[in-house]
Amino acid sequence: MSTTESSNSEFYTLDIGGMTCASCVGRVERALNKIPGVEAASVNLATEQARIRVHRGSSNLAEIIALVQKTGYEAKESSVRGNPDQKIGKSFWAADGLGRVILSFVLSAPLFLPMFFMPFGMHWSLSGWWQLALATPVQFILGWRFYVAGYKSVMAGAGNMDLLVALGTSAAYGLSLYILLTSSHAHELYFEGSAVIICMVLLGKWLEARAKQQTSEAIRALQKLWPAHAKVLNLDVELQGNVGIGADQYRDLALEQVLPGDKVFILPGERIPVDGVIIFGSSHVDESLLTGESEPIKKSVESKVIGGALNGEGVLIVIAQAVGIESVLSKIINLVEEAQTQKAPIQKLVDQVSAIFVPTVIVLALMTGLGNWLYLDSISIAILRAVSVLVIACPCALGLATPAAIMAGTGIAARFGILIKDPQVLELAHKLNIVAFDKTGTLTIGKPRMLALLPFDTSLADADQILATAAGLQSGSEHPLAKALLVSSKEKGIAPIATSFSKGLPGIGIEGIPSTGPFAGQTLRLQSVASLEASPPYDMVLQTAQAYFAQGQTVSVLMNSGSESNRAPSPIAVIAFGDELKPNAKSAVNALHALHIRTVMLSGDNYSAATRVGKIIGIDEVFAQIMPSDKAQMIHQLQNPPGVQRQYVAMIGDGVNDAPALAMADVGMAMSTGTDVAMQAAGITLMHGDPTLVADAIDISKKTWDKIAQNLFWAFAFNTIGIPMAALGYLSPMLAGSAMALSSFCVLSNALLLKRWRPKNG
Repeated sequence: MSTTESSNSEFYTLDIGGMTCASCVGRVERALNKIPGVEAASVNLATEQARIRVHRGSSNLAEIIALVQKTGYEAKESSVRGNPDQKIGKSFWAADGLGRVILSFVLSAPLFLPMFFMPFGMHWSLSGWWQLALATPVQFILGWRFYVAGYKSVMAGAGNMDLLVALGTSAAYGLSLYILLTSSHAHELYFEGSAVIICMVLLGKWLEARAKQQTSEAIRALQKLWPAHAKVLNLDVELQGNVGIGADQYRDLALEQVLPGDKVFILPGERIPVDGVIIFGSSHVDESLLTGESEPIKKSVESKVIGGALNGEGVLIVIAQAVGIESVLSKIINLVEEAQTQKAPIQKLVDQVSAIFVPTVIVLALMTGLGNWLYLDSISIAILRAVSVLVIACPCALGLATPAAIMAGTGIAARFGILIKDPQVLELAHKLNIVAFDKTGTLTIGKPRMLALLPFDTSLADADQILATAAGLQSGSEHPLAKALLVSSKEKGIAPIATSFSKGLPGIGIEGIPSTGPFAGQTLRLQSVASLEASPPYDMVLQTAQAYFAQGQTVSVLMNSGSESNRAPSPIAVIAFGDELKPNAKSAVNALHALHIRTVMLSGDNYSAATRVGKIIGIDEVFAQIMPSDKAQMIHQLQNPPGVQRQYVAMIGDGVNDAPALAMADVGMAMSTGTDVAMQAAGITLMHGDPTLVADAIDISKKTWDKIAQNLFWAFAFNTIGIPMAALGYLSPMLAGSAMALSSFCVLSNALLLKRWRPKNG
């Protein structure tokens, strides 16, 4: 979708046509930011898109589009996501199409080919009038786009690459025409210079368009995962035994017509069209393009499936839960698109430079022309050198340096399950000193099992009654420990006791009043042992729980928090939970150590339990018994240790309680197996919950940042070296045009080298 909304803002995505360089980007952004109600606007040259956040009700889309068009650029609402061929099939004769490039070279070849025979003593060239006949259509038909765009930029009060090309080629063409009309010496004409400049710029634009398409391959690959239709079962179809579905038992609906709750029929080898839960069948499902998981995953009844994944050998029937923009695939595409259209902080420097670049170049060209005319007393040489300065200074490479690298880096990262949604992390990743892990769901599988329930006073209630009471308190909760209690009670055939009142206690646990059973009417709490530290029962509970802590297990305590008949809080039972470490948790920590990054673990568990887990996987430092509300403060302390220089910290988490710490960290990474809140707070999402991807995410972030730095260095270096050479006559206009086109192509090609990146650890 091109338009999304929040409570107070509206978001628009526009396709912008006619941008050619960093100066164009700056001009469009300045125009957008002047619109009343626009809160923020970001324009990207590589994607040719603008993203605008507008205060609700202040400006509508038509007004925004009209203003962009008034600035001199084409604008339209971005195509609906899901069309994998958008921005690809451009016409052969489009402004940056191959047809114009070929025709320009065909017309220009007779003008510049004779130059290659001069070293062999062959000084042959067309007559001046033939040169005029060939150069004119190149200049004013194939090159007309430069005049139009240059004129619009002048009318908008700024300059761009097209203006430089139009001025430079017009000067060379005009000088040649003047000489032709006033002299008979064809060898003094420079029609080949103006024609070849236009040829090379057109070639450069075509190469840029092709490279831009390659940087967008990650998005298109994800978009192509969406099947166009889904087989939705009729309401009267009953699933019994080895059911066979006939063609008359389902409807082949367009994907946008499928609703949550529909039963979708999926044949072997088909793409799964929706997110949902399997209610019939089993199969292996390939989710590699979505999660980076290389091996097909076994799926059976009650397994969740992701829309866009490839079904293997079995027939499946899935209850649709999320479709369209609510699906995981849509959210992945949205994250990647946001990353590719946002700017890294270093781009601000580029924007500031580009705002004054074109006017500065025009002044330098005028000074070059005037200086050479006065020094050499030759108007033709002075004009040619000024033309060379105008042409070689075109800031295409400068405008493409950052967005091309971001698009390539975030695209290849997404292919392997690393979603980078905030380009700022690219700048910070290479500075990281510390990685802080949450424990549950990040280093552990996140599916704890109840291992033991020890009552303190069996005369009050037996273990089954206590389990029924504890499970009743947790009914409806999504917390892993709550699920463990509910699963245990279900396995034992014990029905949870309903509560008449229940509320969550952040950082502590849950409180409720059972409706029936031995504790009916009493206020009970199921809480962590650490939260009891300041209360009298703490020592007694700790003594009982210590044996489980020593084994690295998590312990909760069911407390009677006091009632009319029993004022003093008293423990009812200790409940121990075990959660398996992820198989690759240790290798994830080792990979970070290989990068010379210190690892810490933040856990709400007892110190003994957390320390044991830390030792098993090689964590450098463990911080235990930390309340969720204190995790963000812990990150701040890690960033600012006393007496030591500022440290850069990454936080890895998966739960709602990790969100503040993820936001506080320099780089936040969320496991996609966790909550949406955590993923929104993090700059990076790791798609299949694999902690080894942490080191890989840091690696691709560093490599992307390196490409940005390399591109900007060469773009600046190119102009720094090229402009003086052109001013001193070491570069002819033709060579300047070739070098300018080559610089843009080199920047894009350097960025595309990121496509060769592969995870080392995941």
